[in-house]
Amino acid sequence: MDLRIKPLELILATAEKKSLRRQLGPWQLTLLGIGAIIGTGIFVLTSVAANSAGPAMMISFVIAAVVCGLAALAYAELASMVPVAGSAYTYSYAVMGELVAWIVGWALVLEYAVAAGAVSVGWSGYIHGILRELGTSLPTALMAGPFDTITLADGTTVAGTFNVLASALALMVTLLLVLGTSKSAKFNAVLVAIKLAALGVFIALALPAIDGANFQPFMPNGFFANEREIGGAVLTVGVTAAAATIFFAYVGFDAVSTAAEETVNPNRNMPIGIIGSLGICTLIYLLVAAGAAGSVGAQPGGELANSREPLAFVLREIGYPWVGTAVALAAGLALPSVVLMMIYGQTRIFFVMSRDGLLPERLSEVHPTFHTPHIITLITGVAVSLFAGLFPVRMLADISNSGTLFAFAAVAAAVLILRRTDPGRERHFRLPAAWLVCPLAILGCLFLFLNLSGHTELLFLGWTVLGLAVYFLYGHRRSHLAPGSPHRPVSMR
Repeated sequence: MDLRIKPLELILATAEKKSLRRQLGPWQLTLLGIGAIIGTGIFVLTSVAANSAGPAMMISFVIAAVVCGLAALAYAELASMVPVAGSAYTYSYAVMGELVAWIVGWALVLEYAVAAGAVSVGWSGYIHGILRELGTSLPTALMAGPFDTITLADGTTVAGTFNVLASALALMVTLLLVLGTSKSAKFNAVLVAIKLAALGVFIALALPAIDGANFQPFMPNGFFANEREIGGAVLTVGVTAAAATIFFAYVGFDAVSTAAEETVNPNRNMPIGIIGSLGICTLIYLLVAAGAAGSVGAQPGGELANSREPLAFVLREIGYPWVGTAVALAAGLALPSVVLMMIYGQTRIFFVMSRDGLLPERLSEVHPTFHTPHIITLITGVAVSLFAGLFPVRMLADISNSGTLFAFAAVAAAVLILRRTDPGRERHFRLPAAWLVCPLAILGCLFLFLNLSGHTELLFLGWTVLGLAVYFLYGHRRSHLAPGSPHRPVSMR
């Protein structure tokens, strides 16, 4: 059977023939990583975690961080060896062959495009909160999608029609990305500074307000995933279920690896950007979670659990209403940086898949003035705007996590395979204890995947089947590694 494994030398040579401009250094990469990681996960999903795990969401954050950290180490080794765009897709192509690479690339659509939609929805919740504080608001039908609900002042809930603000944000960020990566990186650096300042203020005010009584009962929904009725809806809850959902809060470090072709000295700077951004964000998350749960309580069905702007809510409850509004404003200003990085990552993966012939090659055309893959950027942005306009944040986050966990497991497996098949290749960052770390990463990803809600797992299966149909109807025949293709390497003919 022809696995169509693409040699690493060929991947690097292909990247050089049709490459993007190298302009990002270690500091920009770390900021891009922080910008991609810190976002809806901590600003919005804190309430989701409280509803699922109660104060024990602290454990959920730790579980998710450990799994993500193990995967981050695997990413760092492969990113330093294969400094090209494409992330887990490219790594899988070089190690496990075209079919696995396609499945991984298809799964990454869930990680990046769907995640960008989730962040856009989270952003809209904070903006609606600011508008409410100013005494105005959009019509209820335009505040959420048809699969989401809005709680009115009298406590009743109504379904939305289309989330206009979330959709508009996705389109705005798309246009910015078309203009160029360096402009996007500078814009992102400003937003990251705002975001970190807001979280710093929250930590400084919330930690002194911690009351030990607010942590009791600590684990109201148990440790392992189970179904319970909360607020009139049957939800998958528990510490591990919360970990599976808020895993979304850590996703983003791997988006740094998609910038490999635009990075100066990638063999050195990629590991710095990936590991540095993840480590900084993990510390911030634990402090924020402790402050939120300890200062106002985090019981399922409580006020924090039902808030669409949980950090602003906490500050208002502990006596800092104006600061709460300021943090909401900061979230409104800063969350677009996450949308930017998610759409950026998605377009670079599509760019590489198109360059390999698995998608139409016109999609990989680079704009002569802006030096960006403008066609695929516009297509991706429109799709993200529709996700954001139609679906609720928790549904989008869980669906995104399913694709992410699959891709992370594939990367960990690729590290081990390369250790066997190509042990002599230079590794500028060498993962310590790979034969322990990588199996643990794979098991951790599988564990969290199984703790997602049942409908999410079914959606992932359906998405994979659809992807296989697309591959065998188009990509399998059009691939540059297909027999008879003029692009097929001489060594494979």
